[in-house]
Amino acid sequence: MRIAILDDYLEAVGSLRAFGRLAGHEAVVFTDREQDRDRLAERLAPFEALVLTRERTRIDAALLDRLPALRVISQTGVIPHIDVPACTERGVAVCTVRTGDSTTTAELTWGLVLASMRYIPQELEALRAGRWQTRLGRGLRGLTLGILGYGGIGAIVAGFGRAFGMHVLAWGREGSLARARADGVEVAASQRDLFERSDVVSVHLRMLPETSGIVTAADLAAMKPDALFVNTSRAALVEPGALLAALRAGRPGYAAVDVYDREPVDDRSDPLLSMDNVVCSPHVGYVTRDRFEIIYGTAFDQVLAFANGSPLNVVNPDALRTVR
Repeated sequence: MRIAILDDYLEAVGSLRAFGRLAGHEAVVFTDREQDRDRLAERLAPFEALVLTRERTRIDAALLDRLPALRVISQTGVIPHIDVPACTERGVAVCTVRTGDSTTTAELTWGLVLASMRYIPQELEALRAGRWQTRLGRGLRGLTLGILGYGGIGAIVAGFGRAFGMHVLAWGREGSLARARADGVEVAASQRDLFERSDVVSVHLRMLPETSGIVTAADLAAMKPDALFVNTSRAALVEPGALLAALRAGRPGYAAVDVYDREPVDDRSDPLLSMDNVVCSPHVGYVTRDRFEIIYGTAFDQVLAFANGSPLNVVNPDALRTVR
């Protein structure tokens, strides 16, 4: 098969052990993000299979109509960027499965918490400029950690908080709260109560239509002036413009983010990057070599299974009955 692998910003795919599984097929890795739809359609027209990297490229009906050779799209995780009904109508199979990336994202979350509370990036910058000890950091023991969304990642972050001597508070949907109670974690009276009481609030929710903008300006305004807001999930979970306005107003006083309204951020245009009370990372919660081996390895296996006539993890099986 002719296979296109999209949006490999890190130029990492070719170095993965998993890439060797595609031997015998014509696999092309694209390391840039083509945003012009005409050029993207021209680029992808020869390919029978697309391997996507998360939600970086939108696949809609207009694009599909210009990809006559396409038979299968493969990735892992959620697929809000793929028009699945349009794929089904055109006989394009969509293969995806959740591979579970709780640990790596939780580790990055805790790294951002520590970096923010102890001003590690700011102190490094000062040290490089010849200044020694410029700020008083804040310890975590005895503070309250609020977890919004007590799923796989949220539970691990809660465990880190407990290990550092923090009191953990949780809020989310009923299933999430049941897991928190089973782990002996206190459940907040409401989402607003979580934001009001916590010294650190960390968001761990899936991006769904019903969770879009779930963190409101009023929630953020209810936080303490010295509190920290952490988001390693999705930027759209926060009401548009609310975080920037809240930080400028001083409630919360600090933020740490790994996700942005527009990604990649490659022109310094996001105002959060220029704020001294914000620690930023470039959506690297899942970006580790071991995770990439799993993510791409699974996506490649789905393409190979399709090529061999035994498709795996097809979310639109009706597409298999349509011949392009």
